[in-house]
Amino acid sequence: MHSENSEATVAGEHRSIWLETTPGTDYESLDGGMGVDTVVVGGGIVGITAASKLTEAGQTVAVVERDRILSGVTGHTTAKLTSQHGLVYDYLREQFGDERARQYAHANESAIDEVEAAVADRGIDCDFERVPAYTYVETEDRKQDVHDEVSSARRLGLPASYTESTQLPYEVAAAVRFDDQAQFHPRKYLLELTRALVDDGGYVFEETRALDVSPGERCRVETDRGELAADDVVVATNFPFYDRGLYFARLTPKRSYVLAVRLEGDVPSGMYYRATDPHFSVRPHPAGDESLVLVGGQNHTTGHESDGRGRYRAVERAARRRFDVESVEYRWSTQDYTSVDRVPFVGRLAPQTDHVHVATGFGGWGLTNGTAAGLLLADSILGRESAWADVYEPTRLDARASAQAVLKHNAEAMRQFFGDHLATSTTTTRVDIGRGDASVVDSDEGPVGIYRDDDGALHAVSAVCPHMGCHVEWNDGEDSWDCPCHGSRFDYDGRVLHTPAVDDLETYSETDLPSIGVGVTREQPPGNDG
Repeated sequence: MHSENSEATVAGEHRSIWLETTPGTDYESLDGGMGVDTVVVGGGIVGITAASKLTEAGQTVAVVERDRILSGVTGHTTAKLTSQHGLVYDYLREQFGDERARQYAHANESAIDEVEAAVADRGIDCDFERVPAYTYVETEDRKQDVHDEVSSARRLGLPASYTESTQLPYEVAAAVRFDDQAQFHPRKYLLELTRALVDDGGYVFEETRALDVSPGERCRVETDRGELAADDVVVATNFPFYDRGLYFARLTPKRSYVLAVRLEGDVPSGMYYRATDPHFSVRPHPAGDESLVLVGGQNHTTGHESDGRGRYRAVERAARRRFDVESVEYRWSTQDYTSVDRVPFVGRLAPQTDHVHVATGFGGWGLTNGTAAGLLLADSILGRESAWADVYEPTRLDARASAQAVLKHNAEAMRQFFGDHLATSTTTTRVDIGRGDASVVDSDEGPVGIYRDDDGALHAVSAVCPHMGCHVEWNDGEDSWDCPCHGSRFDYDGRVLHTPAVDDLETYSETDLPSIGVGVTREQPPGNDG
C-alpha cells in the first residue's frame, strides 16, 4: 500500500514542456487494410525520420502509432542533440576498437548536422541552437577518467577538450567539453517533418496498435484496426513489440525524471551532464523564456521504484542545492532502454527477418542516435550502404562488451520472475485503499492491482504482465503499473503505455472483486465518521 500521495507533495505541472508548448495531433486511425512500400511502427524520432527520408525518395510509407505521435519517449526528453554521451568513447575504443568507435562518433555528429540542415532547408522554427556540451566530474579521483575520455574522443575526430571551468554556479573537478553540439524543440521539428511527409503522399495512423508482424518478401503488419502489407517494416517502438531477436534479454529498461525550473539568477549556457551516479543533467530551455532550465536525473530500473514522487522531489532538492530556484514549472519522466554493450541495436531485426528492421537501446541518448538510426534504416531499405551499419548491427555479439551485462540483466529478471511465482505471498485479500493509494492483493485468479483515484473511483487490474508473466509494481509518480522484468508499463486501467507487452492487463470491475475473493473496504463519504 502507498499513501501520502497528495499531488501537492510534488511541485510543478505534471506535463512535458514539449507537449505543453506545441499543438496536439489528430491523425485518423487505420480503417481496414492497405498496401505500401514501407510500414513504420512507432511515431517517435526514429520512425518519423526514417519515414520522412523514405517519402522523400519516392516511397509510399505508413506510420503506425499506438497513441499520438511524438507523445512518448520523444515527447519526454531533455532534448540534447549531442554526440557526447557521458564518458563513453574511451570505453568504446577499448571494447569495439577505433574503427567502430569512430563510426559511432560520426553517426551522432552527422545526426546533429542532419537536423540543422533540415531546419535550414525547410525553414523550421524549432529553437535550434549550437551550444557546447560538458560531461563533468566533481571529485579529484575522477580527473584521469576525463583526461582519458578527451584523448579518445579527439583521436576519433570529435571536437573535445579538457577544462576545469564551466558556467555552472558550482565547482567541478574536471569536464570534457564538446563544441558545436545543439539543443532544440524536438516536437516543433518533428511535427513539421510529419506534415511534410503527409503532404508528399505518406500516411500517419494514430490510435492504431500494431499487434504482430509476419516477415517475408511481402511483410504483413497486423493491427487492431486492420492489416498493412509492405515490402519492408521498421519496428521503432522504443522496445521492439515484435521481438524475434531476444531483445528482452539484451536491453535494460530505465526511467529518469526531469523538472523545468525557473531561476532567480543567471542561466548557464551550454548543456551539462554529471557522469557519476546519481547522474544530473542541466540545459537551458531555448524558447525565449530565458529563466527556465531543465534539470534531470534519478535514473532507476523500471519497476524497481514505487516512490516515483520521491524521485521528483530528489531532483528538486538537487536543483535547489545548486541553483537559486524560484519555482518548479513542469515535471515529467521518461523511459529508455540501455543495450548490454551501451550501443544501440539498429538494422535487420533478426537473421531470419531480412525485411524487418529495428532501432532500440538508445540508453537515454535517443535524439542523435535516433536520428542516425532513422537515416541508417532508410538507407538500408533503399539499398544504400551506411557507413555506420557495423557498429549498430543488431546481431552483433561481442563477449568483451556484453557478456557480463547479459548475465547480470537476465539474472535479475529471472530472480524477479521466480520470486514472484515461488515466494510466499505477503499480500492480503482484504485492503483499505484511500484516494491516491494503490496495492497488490491476492485473489483466486492471481495477484490483482487495485488503485483508488482522486475522485474515489476504484480501478482493478491483473498484476501479471502479459509479456512474460512477471508481477507489475505500482509507480506513484506516474500512476502506472510497471513491470520490473522487462519494462512494460500500463496505466491504472491496464492499457499498455510501454512495450514489450502488446496486450493490456485484464481488468475487473469493483463488483467483480468479491467473486474472485478480494475485499476492499468501501470509502466513507466525506464528513462521515463511520
